Amino acid sequence: MTASLVVPPAVLLIGGGLVLPLLQGWLRRVAILVLPLATLYLIWQVPDGIVLAVPFLDYTLALVKGDALSRLFATIFAVMALAGGLFALNQKRTVELSAAFCYAGGAIGVVFAGDLLTVFIFWEMMAIASTLVIWSAGPSARAAGLRYAVIHLLGGVLLMAGITGEIANTGSLAFGKMALDTVPRWLILAGFLVNAAAPPFSSWLPDAYVESSWSGMVFLSAFTTKTAVYVLLRGFPGAELLVYLGLFMVFYGIVYAILENDMRRILAYSIVNQVGFMVTGIGIGTEMALNGAAAHAFAHIIYKALLLMSAGSVLYMTGKRKCTDLGGLFRTMPLTTVCGIIGALSISAFPLTSGFISKSMISEAAGLAHLEVVWYLLAAASAGVFLHAGVKFPWFVFFQKDSGLRPPDPPWNMRAAMLFFAALCLGLGIAPGPLYAILPFAVHFEPYTAPHVVFQLQLLLFSGLAFFLMLGWLQRTLTITLDIDWLYRRLGVVLVRRLDRWVQTLRSGLAAAATHGARGGASWLHRHHGSDGILARTWPTGLMALWTTLILAAYLVLSYW
Repeated sequence: MTASLVVPPAVLLIGGGLVLPLLQGWLRRVAILVLPLATLYLIWQVPDGIVLAVPFLDYTLALVKGDALSRLFATIFAVMALAGGLFALNQKRTVELSAAFCYAGGAIGVVFAGDLLTVFIFWEMMAIASTLVIWSAGPSARAAGLRYAVIHLLGGVLLMAGITGEIANTGSLAFGKMALDTVPRWLILAGFLVNAAAPPFSSWLPDAYVESSWSGMVFLSAFTTKTAVYVLLRGFPGAELLVYLGLFMVFYGIVYAILENDMRRILAYSIVNQVGFMVTGIGIGTEMALNGAAAHAFAHIIYKALLLMSAGSVLYMTGKRKCTDLGGLFRTMPLTTVCGIIGALSISAFPLTSGFISKSMISEAAGLAHLEVVWYLLAAASAGVFLHAGVKFPWFVFFQKDSGLRPPDPPWNMRAAMLFFAALCLGLGIAPGPLYAILPFAVHFEPYTAPHVVFQLQLLLFSGLAFFLMLGWLQRTLTITLDIDWLYRRLGVVLVRRLDRWVQTLRSGLAAAATHGARGGASWLHRHHGSDGILARTWPTGLMALWTTLILAAYLVLSYW
């Protein structure tokens, strides 16, 4: 492929997404399936190096730059667009699918971008498109979508400020590994971390994603956070700060997922948890850790989408999403139940699933880097993941009590999408070679050793036992879980209102003081310059001549002294 002939993969998906609302019937359905496949073909036609560059002012924008890491992420983004489109064939809101394809195209544009400005352009395109995906769910999603847009606007401002400062410092737009040695680079990192749902902005994800439609959250789970993982892999591998942020995200997601009653909010918090594993791996920074983070991002997109397809199918067929309203669905939704269990086992890193062959690389890398505390924390977190996503989600949704609901499995296209991703979860777990072959570094890791398999099975066994021993405590009720977003959604509003009242009081006080001062000034002027004032009096001519003589004499004395 030559630079003059290249068709950027992102352009095809974005252009197709914009055309989708104009298509109807079978033609629209064909386009939904063909566009991601054609994009996937183009992705694997992109060679290493800069393939498409255009001049811009005094710089050159590398619109398409290929390497192993770019192709890895672009591949799974295209596969996600295909499976998500298949799952959402019955979605009547045309805006959602159009925005979702533009969203996926923006993500592919970011991973092929060879410079910071191109990254920013596609980054903001993703923010706009994902907001539209949320808003397309209807009026109930408008407030959450607005909060989502505000947070991502903040992230975009931080990123643009950092890019501007980086250009001023270095004169270059190049996007590669950066040391955290300047303020602009810290701003770039902060902009990336907002999209990764890192603290203190982790709560935007469960706040906004769960308000999207039954199909919208499937798309949302894949692109924003994983694109952030990609840019962190590209720009800040080995940054020690990321280890601590990642560990915080891991346990933050576990705690809130355990407390939740909403099945989709459970899965939203588990996204933060799983991205925490990836961020930790990036912070460790060794080749094995970076391979693990990349592989885990690839696997996570698949099993998380499968879990959300399972939850979305339940929502589509029942209209309910609270665990307290669900249960016993395995009787009439057997395929959805099985696919949900496969996704739950995968996210728990159960042997023979995709999560096992990816997450274990990160833990192994921590051990080889002599980060014993990190290794123990990751092991404990793996048990916590099985507790909330591996057991809690399928148990409360498909088993536990009989809710009296008897919905069938969803339509054929939704079943086909779930079966496709369930097969990938098991296929990658059984034969990880194809995934390992496209990772950015050579893989020197064997997941299926006896000690590793036995340790993981023991970990999951005792975690599952703990769940059923604590089942009474884990039974959810109709409660609301307060997250850090309460600070700006509730407390922030109260503080702003009080600040507004204080400003109004201050303004009234200043206005009163100004009025009093003006009146006093007018009175002073009247006393001195009014018709009866001292400056309005008449003076005898002789007295005026005397003062003039005295002033002149003083001037002469001072001048010639």
